[in-house]
Amino acid sequence: MDLNGKNILITGGTGSFGKKFVETILRDYPDVKRLVVYSRDELKQFEMAQKFSMSKYPAMRYFIGDIRDGDRFRRACEGIDVIIHAAALKQVPAAEYNPLECIKTNILGAQNVIDAAMDCGVKKVVALSTDKAAAPINLYGATKLCSDKLFVAANNMRGHRELTFSVVRYGNVIGSRGSVMPFFMNKRKDGVLPITHADMTRFNISLDDGVKLVMYALENAWGGEIFVPKIPSYRITDVATAIGPKCEQKIVGIRPGEKIHEEMITTADSLNTVELDNYYVICPSNVIFWTKEQFCKEFNGKSVPAGFSYNSGENEEWLTVEQLREQIREHVDSSFTV
Repeated sequence: MDLNGKNILITGGTGSFGKKFVETILRDYPDVKRLVVYSRDELKQFEMAQKFSMSKYPAMRYFIGDIRDGDRFRRACEGIDVIIHAAALKQVPAAEYNPLECIKTNILGAQNVIDAAMDCGVKKVVALSTDKAAAPINLYGATKLCSDKLFVAANNMRGHRELTFSVVRYGNVIGSRGSVMPFFMNKRKDGVLPITHADMTRFNISLDDGVKLVMYALENAWGGEIFVPKIPSYRITDVATAIGPKCEQKIVGIRPGEKIHEEMITTADSLNTVELDNYYVICPSNVIFWTKEQFCKEFNGKSVPAGFSYNSGENEEWLTVEQLREQIREHVDSSFTV
């Protein structure tokens, strides 16, 4: 999708993904008409504007607002063509302790995005999801599953609007705020790295690949899809070995609401899932405008076997200790050594 001449808004735009997305758009689409960063933290907007200033990048706009505030968000969406919805409360323990706050942002905020898109003539909406939304066992994952359902179902409420809603779902982003690698990098000076469970695994994706997935959804979504990338897994013990090979790995126990392995496609999803070269696509079962068979034909895809699931513990691709070190140097700290 050519974004030159388009008006784009990203919620949660000062986060790790938002900054990488803005950087990518300004680099690849220099004639973008307007690029709106919508978030609630004025300090982070101020800091971001030092790098992406409106004087250097005339398309940039910084709009302070909370996704919970439907009226404020609707005002921000006037004239917008594309919305990327990245705002969320994401910390699992915080969501367990403050459940209603998580619900207000992740579920009611998602509905505010849908309502504003319909009211303001938006053409494309892509919402960011998480592996924790598949068979959720914590509140954060449950709220993101609800959010996913809202965005998929919104395609049936668009009427005659030229508007599509789709979702991208991926795993842990290497080097992002709150991820384990920066945490271990900081803790290794103590000589002890806390391990929640010796068998724990996670999916791994870079910010660049996360942005590529969103761009793929913008280009190809028919409305109602959940796009899932084919990405490698890692063992948490291998991350600890890669970062602190001489550190003690101390088992501290699983945190509330945490899984040993993450899942992005459940066996229940398999009946609606299509495999492409680089992605899986969970097709909607309740969107009336197209079918999985039509999607397979258009994109040369194939249905996955019944009972198929995609989880980090049974993945076919794994990052080795040395590959993890290379990833850390590339995405976390270029001066990293062991």
